[in-house]
Amino acid sequence: MTRAQAMAANYRDILHHKTDKGGDGDPLRCRVNGACKTWKTRPTEFRLPVKYGLYGHFYITQDNAGEWDTT
Repeated sequence: MTRAQAMAANYRDILHHKTDKGGDGDPLRCRVNGACKTWKTRPTEFRLPVKYGLYGHFYITQDNAGEWDTT
């Protein structure tokens, strides 16, 4: 996932992990939970909030974006 893909991600889009698998053998899935945040002073950084499972929330950032795919 790139910064442009994170900016284009819409609310409730599904993202798939490239290497980790769930209990059923399918890739782990998470759902976009809000808008992508960017900063003018740090143009390479972004933060995309996502939801995993029933209660789990985390952010996809430039550090871990390579592990996720939009298809």
